[in-house]
Amino acid sequence: MQVFGNTLLAALAVLVSISVNASEVIVSHGMAMHGDMKYGPDFTHFDYTNPNAPKGGQAVLAAYGTFDSFNPDIIKGDGAAQMGLIYDTLMVQAMDEPFSAYGLVAEKVEYPEDRSWVIFHINPRARFHDGHPITAQDVVFTFNRLLEEGQPFYQAYYADVVKVEALDERRVKFTARDGRNRELPLVLGQLKVLPQHYWEHREFGEPTLDPPLGSGPYKITDFDPGKSVAFQRVEDYWARDLPVMKGFYNFDRITVDYYRDQTVMVEAFKGGRYDYREENQAKRWATEYEGPRFDSGEIVKEEIEHQNPTGMQAFVVNTRKDLFKDPRVRQALNYAFDFEWTNKQLFYGAYTRTESYFSNSELAATGLPSEAELALLEPYREDVPLQVFTQVYQAPETDGSGNNRGNIRKAIQLLKQAGWTFQGTDLVHGETKAPFRFEILLYSKDFERVVLPYIKNLKKLGIEANARPVDSTNYIRMVRNFEFDMIVGSFPQSNSPGNEQRDYWFSKFADHKGSRNLIGVRDPVVDFLIGEIIGAQSRADLIAATRALDRILLWSHYVVPQWHIDKHRIAYWNKFLHPQTPPKYGDVGFFTWWAKPDPAQDAP
Repeated sequence: MQVFGNTLLAALAVLVSISVNASEVIVSHGMAMHGDMKYGPDFTHFDYTNPNAPKGGQAVLAAYGTFDSFNPDIIKGDGAAQMGLIYDTLMVQAMDEPFSAYGLVAEKVEYPEDRSWVIFHINPRARFHDGHPITAQDVVFTFNRLLEEGQPFYQAYYADVVKVEALDERRVKFTARDGRNRELPLVLGQLKVLPQHYWEHREFGEPTLDPPLGSGPYKITDFDPGKSVAFQRVEDYWARDLPVMKGFYNFDRITVDYYRDQTVMVEAFKGGRYDYREENQAKRWATEYEGPRFDSGEIVKEEIEHQNPTGMQAFVVNTRKDLFKDPRVRQALNYAFDFEWTNKQLFYGAYTRTESYFSNSELAATGLPSEAELALLEPYREDVPLQVFTQVYQAPETDGSGNNRGNIRKAIQLLKQAGWTFQGTDLVHGETKAPFRFEILLYSKDFERVVLPYIKNLKKLGIEANARPVDSTNYIRMVRNFEFDMIVGSFPQSNSPGNEQRDYWFSKFADHKGSRNLIGVRDPVVDFLIGEIIGAQSRADLIAATRALDRILLWSHYVVPQWHIDKHRIAYWNKFLHPQTPPKYGDVGFFTWWAKPDPAQDAP
């Protein structure tokens, strides 16, 4: 009865706090983008975790490339993988809801109905690893430092924040530009908290290999620059008993080893050098994950279906280059790509052609525009491609035989309309007779088997393209500086797109080096639709605005779409157990796994 009484009093206290100031002010343990939260204030753990998972053991993971910094939030340097393990965020996103978040550093959140401001109440138990309490001032410091010296992404993501202030030691308030950015409190909840007393006398904007002070479930204990990093579980982690942490981060030690060759990386996995791998290449998955250790069950191979939007993976052109400014040229490049042959010959038929920037979700444009979409698009009818209103986008198709003459003819027609003509076998432009030549920048030689057949088809158009593999460090630098003609890029999406769309497509970031506007999109209609997505007041509004944006991006022919798959392909050594229910969204949820008991330890 006492437990019930305390629960009732707590509920009445919340109701009082809501009604004292204004009926629309909400105080809660979490928040949802649209609709209700799945988990109530008394929830004990997420459904996709095992709260009784034992702690112990270790896991060895792998990363491709190298690193020279433990600060992944700045433009300079190659940030080390898994740095999120050492930091706590204000809130934790639930991976079985489209977009809901629950308190971590912030034990509760307070906001008005229009979400024009939000106050995060800091958990009084929250501590950094050196014992210092996490305060509201740490949150203010973090926010300002990330905007001033962090990746351009932060400026885009938090662009609608006009003021941040520490109301006292345990309350930090963010004020928005207006009440249209419904997502803003949620994305602010993703903010990791940096310790001001550690960083205020250090150069935040410069790469560093000094292991930074954090507050999360792990610390960096040792590392070999560019080769490996080891994380040790914090035994007295302040949040270990919170519902959002129950069942997470069970390994005593996590090591990340780095490799610079994908073939070596796969062989190292099969040789037991590391424990877990998610495969993204169909040929390897079909041909290399076999042998006695797989047959015996020593190595487990699984495909796990997910409900994530798969976004857009594509050949991405840099429209800052004169060569790619004409959409007819970009469309012609799409006709030169033979997906059906590629999927059949290289991928064992594993993939589906991508025909949306929000593929595998209800956010993808389907059919002709709905009434809600037309309400957004009609005022701009003269400013967007006509096909947005009249046609359903469909990527070019072939019969998979390798004979794509029909598409090549269509491509040539488009190129001629754009002022290109043949001089012998070369495609040249106008009076200058400048040849059509460009470079496809790659960070992995593995992708050459896809790129080289594409280059061969481009040659049929008189276009001279060449593949240029570079090491990961140079690749990152060149992409950040937009020093490329074409790359293989991706634009990942969530079930609740919002503020990150600015970084992808907003005109302001087209020339902002380090932004993810890789294409160089400068379109006021796209800018308007991004605002509508961010300001969507209902799920229906969000879907309409996202589909409208999808149509414009597709019919602008900014990319040559590639493919997607709605499964995680994973392999791991049979030394782990995991919850029966995997996350519905996001990744596989490896950090909810735990080590199998070691029989040797139980032996008498």
